[in-house]
Amino acid sequence: MGEMNDKVKAGHRKTWALGDYPALATDVIPELGRVIVQASGVTSGDRVLDIAAGSGNAAINAALTGADVVASDLTPELLEAGREEAARRGAHLEWREADAEALPFGDGEFDVVLSCVGIMFAPHHQAAADELIRVCRPGGTISLLNWTPEGFIGQMFAAMRPYAPPPPPGAQPPPLWGDPGHVQNLLGDRVTDITIERRMLHVDAFGKPEDFREYFKAYYGPTIATYRHIAEEPEKVLALDQALTTLAQNHTQSTSPYTLNWEYLLLTARRTSN
Repeated sequence: MGEMNDKVKAGHRKTWALGDYPALATDVIPELGRVIVQASGVTSGDRVLDIAAGSGNAAINAALTGADVVASDLTPELLEAGREEAARRGAHLEWREADAEALPFGDGEFDVVLSCVGIMFAPHHQAAADELIRVCRPGGTISLLNWTPEGFIGQMFAAMRPYAPPPPPGAQPPPLWGDPGHVQNLLGDRVTDITIERRMLHVDAFGKPEDFREYFKAYYGPTIATYRHIAEEPEKVLALDQALTTLAQNHTQSTSPYTLNWEYLLLTARRTSN
């Protein structure tokens, strides 16, 4: 079982090292880091953990408030990009390679535990949820921002699923973290004062639907891995090309400038004392 899990984690690291996710985070979704930091109420002096931080979209914004921040992620290439971005922006924080399902931190070590479209990609949802609660102090804040199943990115994963490599045993679809009922079941009675809000990110980084498709084929690890899986089957490549183009057409808000609507779920809660 341990050897299988090691292979799963190695595959996960490899996927997210493909392409250039840090560029995507900076060019396409920079707003989300600011949104979750504001929602979680991070202030100077707070001890903050960003789980599956990637290149630090949220963690860097948290550090700029004066908080004591640890950015953790399974993929060292993303952490290195984050260090460079933090230096450029004058943010001081700690970067730790860590598995969201087995965090190397003590019980109740953090005042605020957050994750911005990150923890959703840990394959075993309950294990990741148990860890994020464990490391948050009683009375501390938990804040999660995840793509919804019904929204653009959730539907993108649904479109890619028939063409993607099979998921590891026991893995659950990432967009379930954007389903309110699913997340509340994961957290259970270990949190209180839950606030849940669906919001829309308006993305104007692309000129037309095909531009989105080609950008994700070049920059986004899961999309790159999916196309590599079907590289020897040109008819499947064409079918996935069309599916992603149609997806973008169906989520177009405006054509001047060309703008896509991407729905996400923002959840904040307080860790109970039990």
